[in-house]
Amino acid sequence: MPECRETWDYTLYVPNDLRAVTISRRTLRLILTMHGLIGLVDTAELLATELVSNAVRHTKGPAALRVRRTPEGVVWIGAWDTDPAPPEPPRPLEQVTDQEDGRGLGLVRACADYWGWQPSARFGNRGKYVWCELATA
Repeated sequence: MPECRETWDYTLYVPNDLRAVTISRRTLRLILTMHGLIGLVDTAELLATELVSNAVRHTKGPAALRVRRTPEGVVWIGAWDTDPAPPEPPRPLEQVTDQEDGRGLGLVRACADYWGWQPSARFGNRGKYVWCELATA
């Protein structure tokens, strides 16, 4: 069984392709399972799906899924994309229940302990991380 304060950091670089969402979700499931965090898998998959989906749908460049565990025992999930503009503020879920899209960050806000965004750069490309945190205990 992994030690409670075990830290790790994984990054999966993906092309701008909707298939990357499924690949990211399955990779995240494997990472969490292998680190003994099966209880977080369903929520973490939902959050990663929303973050990576936004990254590949709303930008034209590559994206990345980053998953790490902090010394405090928090699982941090972030999606990097090539658009440096901040994401649209999440709308309350009750306002978007009948819509095809627009629920992503609302779900992230509702299911994560914390979420946010920050400017970032990869491979010389300006962009941003949209991230969320899940406590493991």
